[in-house]
Formats: sequence, structure tokens, C-alpha cells
Amino acid sequence: MKRLLPLLLLATLPLAAHAADWKVDAAKSTLGFSGSYQGDAFHGVFKQFDAAIRYDPQHLDAAKFDVTVKLASVDTQSSERDETLTGSDFFDTGNFATAHFVTTAFHRAADGSVTADGTLDLHGVKKPVTLKVSFAPDGQNATLDVDTTLNRLDFKLGDSADWDAVSKSIPVHAHLLLHAGS
Repeated sequence: MKRLLPLLLLATLPLAAHAADWKVDAAKSTLGFSGSYQGDAFHGVFKQFDAAIRYDPQHLDAAKFDVTVKLASVDTQSSERDETLTGSDFFDTGNFATAHFVTTAFHRAADGSVTADGTLDLHGVKKPVTLKVSFAPDGQNATLDVDTTLNRLDFKLGDSADWDAVSKSIPVHAHLLLHAGS
């Protein structure tokens, strides 16, 4: 029995390795988007977001992203545009202060690329979203890049004719610097 206990403990070690928790370095990470207004491109970031990241590329079955974005933290380098985006015709931050994304599954393609399926709750609308995932570990650190494109009309963002000059297709990109640990 004494020999069996250490063997059982050793057998559980690989199970613990199935999921690695990562802490986001907020000062060195970005969550942004691109759009256009009357054909002129603009870029924006959300300065405040929280992300719980559990990711091990060898164990996608245990991976999870849980991200909450404070929509009023939007910064497009134009205070007038930022005020418009946080107003009642778009994000309506008075009624919908945050957006929330949680993964439901990860998939590895034959070429090794990874996608993450999840649900985005934005402006009171919940829709499925798929992210392209790129993960680069470096010892106790890693970078995580995710990309998707959203149709703003799917989330009832600027859905009146007043917004026709704003692109409907909005590329979203996050570049996160991660540190090992929870």
C-alpha cells in the first residue's frame, strides 16, 4: 500500500498539467478594433478589460477564455467619436456597461491552426463568435493573439440609417502578454 500511494500521486500529475492558468499583463496588452467612417479608417482600443485565460495548446479540451470588457473605456483617439460610440445609439454604456465573451470549445485544424468558439454578450445580444488563436509560449511568459470579425448589426450597434456611413464589418484583435500563474 505504501508503494501504491506515490504511484497514484504521480499518475495524477499529468492531469494537473492539462490546464495552465495565465495572468494578463494589462499594461502590455491590447484589445482593439478597426472600422471606417465615410471611407476613412479608424482604430480603437478598450483600455479596461479583464481576462481569465486557461490555455495549454496540448490540452485544448481544458482551455477557456473568459473576457469582460468595460465599453466606456473605448479610445479611438477622438473624444467626439468615443462619446458617440458610448451613447445610446451604439454601445449604450448607460444600459450595457460591459461586453462578455466566454469560450465553449477549441478546435485544431489539420494545419495546426487553432480556433475558439464562444458566445459574445454585447449590447444585450448573445451571439456565437469564432476566434483565430495564436499562442506563443516563452518559459513563464506567453503571447496570445486572437482575431475575429464582427458584424455590428448582429449586435444592434448603430442599426439606424444614421450609421450607414460606418463600416458594418469590424475586425477585432487582441494581443495579450501573459505570465504563468493565476
